[in-house]
Amino acid sequence: MKKERAIRVLIADDHPIVREGLRTLISRQADMKVVAEAASGREAVDQSLRCKPDVALIDLRMPEMSGVETISAIRKRVPGVRPIVLTTYDGNEDIYRSLRAGAKAYLLKDTPRDELLGCIRTVREGKTWISPLAAASLAARLSDEALTPREIEVLRLIATGKSNKEIAASLFVTEGTIKLHVNHILRKLKVSGRTEAISQAVQRGIVHLD
Repeated sequence: MKKERAIRVLIADDHPIVREGLRTLISRQADMKVVAEAASGREAVDQSLRCKPDVALIDLRMPEMSGVETISAIRKRVPGVRPIVLTTYDGNEDIYRSLRAGAKAYLLKDTPRDELLGCIRTVREGKTWISPLAAASLAARLSDEALTPREIEVLRLIATGKSNKEIAASLFVTEGTIKLHVNHILRKLKVSGRTEAISQAVQRGIVHLD
């Protein structure tokens, strides 16, 4: 009987200790093999092109390219690779964007070892792994009134501490236009002020204060 080929795994995370822990765990599995590691999004894309892994474990926050950008690029250039997000971020916007970009699963880094390994095997079989966390976050995301790209841009500038006047100047629009965007943002996020809006945006994964 022909032995089935081991699952080829790429690990993409900018923290060496995380990569080392994942490499040790995966290498102990008889049906898995780590074929490449990457410390940045761009390196993850390059390694995917070079090694053609079956599954790629991808962190959301990496240098050069975000996890979502990395997933999108890998799916476009190496469609046979099936990405799994493995991150510390649980905002519903993070989950929504990741799955929309082509991720086949979304896990947090405190996921139990057996669940992670089961996810890798499931995704390799061509299935999608939706955890209760991801399902609940997606439901919340889809039930909310979505912010427009311009409103997200304004919200991110608000989070940097810019005033309406400064935001208007940077986007080359009138201050009145920015005030209108801010009012829409507050209504859609169901908050009463800028500070609360920033807090909600961070919690949902719309804005990251790194």
